[in-house]
Amino acid sequence: MIRRWCEAMGEENPLYVDAAAAAAQGFAAPVSPPAMLEVWTMARFRDTGRTAEDSMPVLNLFDEAGYTGVVATNIEQEYDRYLVEGDRISYTAVVDEVSPEKRTGLGIGHFVTIRYEFTDQNGDPVGRTLLRVLKFKPNLAQPAAASLSSAAEFSHPRPAITHDNAHYWEGISRRELLIQQCASCGQMRHPPGPGCPKCRSLEWHAVKASGRAKLHSFVVVHQPRIPSLQYPLPVLLVELEEGVRLIANGVGLPEKDIVVDMPLRLDWVEIEPGYVLPAFRAPDGEA
Repeated sequence: MIRRWCEAMGEENPLYVDAAAAAAQGFAAPVSPPAMLEVWTMARFRDTGRTAEDSMPVLNLFDEAGYTGVVATNIEQEYDRYLVEGDRISYTAVVDEVSPEKRTGLGIGHFVTIRYEFTDQNGDPVGRTLLRVLKFKPNLAQPAAASLSSAAEFSHPRPAITHDNAHYWEGISRRELLIQQCASCGQMRHPPGPGCPKCRSLEWHAVKASGRAKLHSFVVVHQPRIPSLQYPLPVLLVELEEGVRLIANGVGLPEKDIVVDMPLRLDWVEIEPGYVLPAFRAPDGEA
């Protein structure tokens, strides 16, 4: 699980996966990344969903009162020590605070703060988490952005073009998806940067991507709504055939049809005259 978490998060500290590196730091074996604290107490996945034992009683009270919407707003964590293989972690959760009723962009609701105290098999504290969520009434949410003002009144957000990524956006304007490749070691990289993260060389050239890819992960955005964008909005983390990942919107992809590892192909969406962006859709015949 540690290896999978590190891969997903882009964490490359050898202390978490390499026994020699851990020994050099005085550990008998690799240790767990501190930010994984909550992973070790998560309920196992079940295709039938969560059980009553998994639920937070305080949030159930808000559900019963009509505050059925929920969104996490912030989280704070503190760590007392590294966790090692063999540790058995448990927690207790208490309601730290419930705010007065607030009127927010999502609707009327309450901010609920829950404090988690984590302990090991000896009962010693190993860390704590402060999680704040908003429980709100969806039927009182703001109307869709399009009803507030015409999307045509707002221009689409534009990228920040720098010396390091100018070649990438010049390629986009020509409907070419360009990936940097190190001229010294051949490492492919994205997003664009001045140096190779593998060998530190500053020499590189651009390779035109084939456009073939698969879906690594995704979210479908419903809120908050930005004028000029269409919702629901699929935002994809795509793994290109060339071995790098990038974030792009999905087109022609109903939410129910989006599946991790599904094949994708590059497409182009003309946002405004002369302004195009890369997007990805299912290959012909697979949508």
